[in-house]
Amino acid sequence: MTKVEKIKSDSNYLRGTLKESIKSGITGAIAEDDQIILKFHGSYQQDDRDARERRAEKKLEKLFSFMIRLRIAGGKISAKEWIGINKITETSANPTIKITTRQTIQLHGVIKSKLKPTIASFYEYGLDSIAACGDVNRNVMTSVAIAQNKGYDEVYEYGKKISDYLLPHTKAYHEIWLDEEQISGKEESEPLYGKAYLPRKFKIVIAIPPENDVDLYAHDIGLIAIIENGELAGFNVTVGGGMGATHGNPETFPRIGDLIGFVRKEKILDATYQIAAIQRDFGNREERAKSRFKYTIEKYGVSWFVTEFEKRFGEKLEKAREFKLEKRGDHFGWKQDYLGQNHFTLFVEAGRVFGEMKKALLEIAEKNLGNFRCTNNQNIIISDVAPENKKAVEELLENYKIQNDQSPIRLDSIACVALNTCSLALAEGQRYLPSLITKIEPILEKYNLAQEPISIRMTGCPNGCGRPYLAEIGLVGKSLGKYNLFLGGDRLGKRLNRLYKEDLGEAEILAELDNFLGKYSEHRQSGEDFGDFVLRVEFEGKNHV
Repeated sequence: MTKVEKIKSDSNYLRGTLKESIKSGITGAIAEDDQIILKFHGSYQQDDRDARERRAEKKLEKLFSFMIRLRIAGGKISAKEWIGINKITETSANPTIKITTRQTIQLHGVIKSKLKPTIASFYEYGLDSIAACGDVNRNVMTSVAIAQNKGYDEVYEYGKKISDYLLPHTKAYHEIWLDEEQISGKEESEPLYGKAYLPRKFKIVIAIPPENDVDLYAHDIGLIAIIENGELAGFNVTVGGGMGATHGNPETFPRIGDLIGFVRKEKILDATYQIAAIQRDFGNREERAKSRFKYTIEKYGVSWFVTEFEKRFGEKLEKAREFKLEKRGDHFGWKQDYLGQNHFTLFVEAGRVFGEMKKALLEIAEKNLGNFRCTNNQNIIISDVAPENKKAVEELLENYKIQNDQSPIRLDSIACVALNTCSLALAEGQRYLPSLITKIEPILEKYNLAQEPISIRMTGCPNGCGRPYLAEIGLVGKSLGKYNLFLGGDRLGKRLNRLYKEDLGEAEILAELDNFLGKYSEHRQSGEDFGDFVLRVEFEGKNHV
């Protein structure tokens, strides 16, 4: 058993000594063991890594603060909830609202003395951070495809149901953050998770074909909604996807999920439960780097998994139904749903809402012109805009000079938080990718590729939070200013890219991309995407140019 497994098992169902740690005024940090338990409550302890050296010189402790991530299944946020989030950023956290790569919101810079009141404030607005982090099922992502019939709405509702169904049963969250009293004499239990919870984090997404905006194959469970005659019939199921890896450890790797069959909608809650339970019972608890569900599938095999699942599920999986994926990125601008409501998808670079954009969205909320929905690509949808309010939203966005007039490669970019707050980051992410794209755009123009929607993703470490291994151009941080360059992923997120070169600085990255983009412009086949071209000419050994 690893140290983390022991901490979880001994935590009294995620209580640990969190109450005591939060009250202590001796340090801005909390106890080491409690830092593990805190994740299950939706928060991470962090510090400002830009300030480390300066504070060390003055013999001061690190500048500790906390990140809080909300659990928002499907990414829908009401106008009232947005006002609450905005207010909290102005009083208790860093003013930037961060849209994550998992379709939710996280706030940074919350100091320890404000941690408890901030979480309690979220609850007053109907929001919580339960199980947004930690070794449990995390925020359930659902496609933001604009509803064409009521089946789409039903898909969203199932996302919420799965999120609630797989929540931990412990009342620790309510006791620690909301001051609810522990019921004495009542024996607590976790029917799904047990005292040690899962071996590692667990992620579920729901796609609605032909959209793959959730990156279906990158997660522990991928559900593909099958809508027939306007009604949700059920879900095709994939298992064993995952993006994380460890530099220098060839036994760790990203993996594409396997399609195993179809489950009727009435049985999908139990299906997800049983899959998580298999990972609970067979996942690796001795080596944390290899404890994700993908390694369980890799170790025992898909056939073994299907047999084990059907035994627990009580019936055979049906044959997977036909589906087709045609797009992964967001559809920017206005779209109308089957009820006549309007939805405007707005580009949010690296998911960072601040400045004029933040003011504009707040005004939309305060005037009750619409609601909001986080996308799986770090953008935001101004949703549920009534026809009579559409012009007012347009005028407001124009007044604040908010627009989507960006290059396709920028619109399709994703970057994780990385430095200066993520403790795992080896290099920059969201603070650097925008400026790198600014230097890539002239190269694209030089080769008449400016309108080519090439996907580019950057992460500050190999954990893969921005899903870089499914991009046509993936940049994974190796050290400060250095990245591993991955190429050859496909446009739809159905194929992993491959490591091309390691430890590249900016000049080397730009030179390599200039080389490949030049060849692509001259030698691509009709209809061939950039990732497919690189795979063909570089990795498959065909038709070198």
